[in-house]
Amino acid sequence: MLSCWPVRPNPTASMRYRYRVLGFLFCLSIITYLDRVCISVVGPRMKKDLDLTNEQFGYVLSAFALAYALFEVPTGVLGDRIGPRRVLTRVVTWWSAFTVLTGTAASLTYLVVIRFLFGIGEAGAYPNASIVISRWFPAVETGRAQSFIWAAGRIGGALSPLIVVPVAAAFGWRASFWVMGGIGLIWALAWYGWFRDFPRDQPGVSTEERDHIEATRSFKMHSHSIPWRAILRNRNMWAIMLMFHFYMYGAYFFTGWLPTYLQDGRQFSEDQMKLFATLPFMLGAIGCFTGGYASDYIARRYGLKTGRRAVGIVGMGMSSVVMLAAALATNNQTAALLLALGMAFKDLTLPVSFAVCVDIGRSKSGTVSGAMNMAGQLGAFFLGILFGKIVDATGNYNLPLFLIAFLLLCSSLLWLVIDPTKEIVLAEDTDEAKLTTV
Repeated sequence: MLSCWPVRPNPTASMRYRYRVLGFLFCLSIITYLDRVCISVVGPRMKKDLDLTNEQFGYVLSAFALAYALFEVPTGVLGDRIGPRRVLTRVVTWWSAFTVLTGTAASLTYLVVIRFLFGIGEAGAYPNASIVISRWFPAVETGRAQSFIWAAGRIGGALSPLIVVPVAAAFGWRASFWVMGGIGLIWALAWYGWFRDFPRDQPGVSTEERDHIEATRSFKMHSHSIPWRAILRNRNMWAIMLMFHFYMYGAYFFTGWLPTYLQDGRQFSEDQMKLFATLPFMLGAIGCFTGGYASDYIARRYGLKTGRRAVGIVGMGMSSVVMLAAALATNNQTAALLLALGMAFKDLTLPVSFAVCVDIGRSKSGTVSGAMNMAGQLGAFFLGILFGKIVDATGNYNLPLFLIAFLLLCSSLLWLVIDPTKEIVLAEDTDEAKLTTV
């Protein structure tokens, strides 16, 4: 465990190669959310064309979230084992193919199956991005590197309505999935041809930069079995997973239900929806940058525990308050603006959550972040179904927001328990690999 963080030297030309890696991850995250948010943007068109109720559409959204949850840990472990270069190439190719196939859906059953298979692919994105961060960036830059990745996802979410709505209007909602799938295939080819798993294996990385990175990183190889026993016995991991489970109830509202909420619940036109569905992701990007940089800054001044906890508590707490205000707002535009602000506060915490996984996971960052995101996606799975059921049963699109606001408050309080200084390391004994906390 590090007792203090080194002062970051001024980067020179010979120490900037890792920023190219971050640029690739930035593009990956944009593509991830372009593909993920596409279905929510065309949701009203899709529901009408395929004659789907809100509850049925909720099952479609939840099929993705369930697959995402189930395959988070396996793809994180696979990345720890064979490296993120090969895993990210495979999963991006996989999910891009099923993005394309989403555009061929003709029935509810077919759509649920395709979105489940799509979710299997996307489950590998962020755990393996965390592995790249753990191998390519010094500990002092973990929060800000994660902030770039997650801000990029929000930029992808913001761009999705701007790209998808015109394509759907001109060529139909099916064509939007074909366009998005093609973009991902291009990224996969470029990534596999250029990237290497470790700085020491990447042509062009200077010795100075490699030593700077490795000074606070350990690249010792360990067992790659999934440490369920250790995870289930670890109080810190339970707090992290439960925190992110509650977080994802709020996150999946924006990813899956926001366009439908704005058009059907707040009576916005499609053009108005395009604006107000874009704004939350734009503010979310700002929140990601702010949260990542603020956490690293506070950690350098007051310690790692304070740096991570302060951003988590404030971000989730304020998001809870603002989401509650949005549910109570009678003016539609006021409600939409409050929702956008709620996402900005919520996303202060997003890069910090994954930074904590790197803090405590180190060489097992993919496994730890996969476990956290698995728990989170189970929250998304339940929200996808609950939102549609509540709306169909009551006709009130605001009632689910009260539940979301309460769970975001619970997420905020759990940051009081999370301790990023309790590093999880793999210790080998004579019988099996076990996790111990130091």
